[in-house]
Amino acid sequence: MTINDQIRSHALSLGFSNCGFARAEPLESLRSFYETFLAERDFSGMNYLERFTEQRLHPELLLPGVQSVIAVLMNYYPEERLPEENNFILSKYAYGRGYQKVMKERLAKLVTWLDTTSHESRSLAYADSGPVLEKLWAQRSGLGWQGKHTILINETDGSFFFIGIILTTLILEPDNPARDRCGNCTRCLDACPTNALHTPYRLDINRCLTFHTNTNKGEIPDAVKGKFRDRIFGCDVCQDACPFNRAPKPTREPVFRILPGLSDLRKPQWKSLSEEEFNRIFEHSEIKHTGYKTIKRNMGLAGGE
Repeated sequence: MTINDQIRSHALSLGFSNCGFARAEPLESLRSFYETFLAERDFSGMNYLERFTEQRLHPELLLPGVQSVIAVLMNYYPEERLPEENNFILSKYAYGRGYQKVMKERLAKLVTWLDTTSHESRSLAYADSGPVLEKLWAQRSGLGWQGKHTILINETDGSFFFIGIILTTLILEPDNPARDRCGNCTRCLDACPTNALHTPYRLDINRCLTFHTNTNKGEIPDAVKGKFRDRIFGCDVCQDACPFNRAPKPTREPVFRILPGLSDLRKPQWKSLSEEEFNRIFEHSEIKHTGYKTIKRNMGLAGGE
């Protein structure tokens, strides 16, 4: 068994759904696109994107001596869907426990195993944090391509995944990069309720429902008001429209099962939810980071009181 096979096998044993490998190298070819993106201020106040540009383009600045990138995916598609009738809608990734803690714990175990097994290697892990371009490295590792909705799509398993990235000094055989298979399809672009995908492969964050329901605690643009469609945390519309998500495989991870008490909520219960009840139900959820006041505001914009 090769070292790649051993790593992949161990990653799957930790609950990751897919694992691939890429050669760590500078990403200078992306500089013009990235700097144009920042200059146009499409990130709507997400100022962390301005920081650490050089580290994003040069992984050796994060880990001197880096040779390879290991990319992993973790499926979060729920076994059971929350009812949408007379209900507010949550993005499916928020049904269970907070993914960042889960991903970081699993990645830390994989890094410990890597550095213990290889002795002289050094590795660093990232999961939706730190200056790494997760989707690009996942694509270079053969795990999928960045679709027209800007989300990573795996050809056989769709797009309902979290991405983890490990930089390592180990020299690993790279996989073949995944190629774009979107073709002429525009279903995700056509489905977006706010026209946030008016340009393929480019997300207008200022129009994105996920940004406004999860992160924006200020004024909601007129272009977005009235288009929440009962959504109070996240969206998923573009992913649900994607043909590669026709029959997604449910996750086998119990941590992503529906939180206790969440299945019982309908619009009347949501509207009467106290802050104490909110904190109890969402204590270990990504939703708690958004906060009670913002979720209540979202209810009003989505058709609640």
